[in-house]
Amino acid sequence: MTASAPLLTHLFLAGIGNSEPGHWQSRWHRSLPGSRWVEHADWDNPDARAWIADLDAALAAVTGPKLLVAHSLGCLLAMEWARDHHDPDIKGAFLVAVPDAAGPNFPRQAVGFRPATTGRPPLPALVVASTNDGYASIESARAAAAAWGADFADVGALGHINLASNLGDWPEGRALLAAFEARL
Repeated sequence: MTASAPLLTHLFLAGIGNSEPGHWQSRWHRSLPGSRWVEHADWDNPDARAWIADLDAALAAVTGPKLLVAHSLGCLLAMEWARDHHDPDIKGAFLVAVPDAAGPNFPRQAVGFRPATTGRPPLPALVVASTNDGYASIESARAAAAAWGADFADVGALGHINLASNLGDWPEGRALLAAFEARL
């Protein structure tokens, strides 16, 4: 009898304001046994240093293989963390709706987050982008993926791929996540 591989723990990184209960990210978190939600003291005024410390603490509390599942500002958080930290158990990052930190619609209250094209974290990643995201053009999302050495998936016109996009459980996204996990 062979021992089975340790279960992959999904760590969810939400963006500014947190993800509502009906958001695909919250739904996935509730449906994936053992998954974790990275919490922050201030969801409305994100400071990169504080959020990185929160992620670092959350990662330290989980043993075994891990996968980051990020939305919006959570994507920049994942890659900011990966630039200066290392956890050999992190298998990859699934990054949905990466915002353009240098773009005109980037939230001014979010401080310390560098543009997505700076640095190349040593982390397999998949950037999932919409063609009509108000926080990032499809071109800036492609540039982020290229700068990070990440795979790229264009999911069409889904806005910011959030609650307002009316995705429900977003089965197409779950299929992308499953395919990404299979490649890790």
